[in-house]
Amino acid sequence: MSKWTKTSWLMKQRNLRKHIPRTRLFQRDNLTAMLSDYSTVFFKPTTGSGGVNIIRVKKVHWGFQTQLKTVKSHYSTLNALYNKLNRFANKRSYLLQKGIQLARTNGKPFDIRVMVQKTDKGEWRSTGIFTKIGTPGMVATNYNQGGKIGFFTQTVTRSGYSLTKAKRLETELKQLGVKVAKNFDRHKRGFRELGLDVALDSKGKLWILEVNTRPQFYPLKNMKDKTMYRRIVSYAKAYGRYK
Repeated sequence: MSKWTKTSWLMKQRNLRKHIPRTRLFQRDNLTAMLSDYSTVFFKPTTGSGGVNIIRVKKVHWGFQTQLKTVKSHYSTLNALYNKLNRFANKRSYLLQKGIQLARTNGKPFDIRVMVQKTDKGEWRSTGIFTKIGTPGMVATNYNQGGKIGFFTQTVTRSGYSLTKAKRLETELKQLGVKVAKNFDRHKRGFRELGLDVALDSKGKLWILEVNTRPQFYPLKNMKDKTMYRRIVSYAKAYGRYK
């Protein structure tokens, strides 16, 4: 599904809107406005997953810097930047999203995946929370972009949070996952699983970066403790994702 459609759904609900970074469709006027207000903006396709084709745009003193994976380019004018992004989009739909300064664990940026799944009684439950720890110098934290999977409590406490605060964040994330899932149900029928990508910023606020309607969790089976992986798979089997 289009990330723009899913973001629009969330923006209509007051208690979710505060968790959505400012997001606009890629157009020249929107690019101008976003870079007027923010020092970092992400340029991302409205479809696709795995952090593919996401470009980070930063304002620098000589103009603008873009980064795709590890490749950086520089543009002295907004017009040159727009032309580059427009060519890259190649008539495909892209979004512009306010850049969030991710919290760090052991010096590495991370974001959070919240798995939400339906029970056989049609009730939503947050069944797993884990972290995606990025590789220094990369734009995305995704596993297929060189990132690593981490346990939530371990990652968050290593970033400077107390165990009590980490547990409080975990509860908030579980509640957020269910709220988002119920929001999606009100707009379209048939969802059985969702994967929220959530950023924790330097001030401790949670931001929903995007919601995946076909979330991948296979990297979890490589973790030493496979309890979360087995729990997610057991739910997935109940609604037919796994035989």
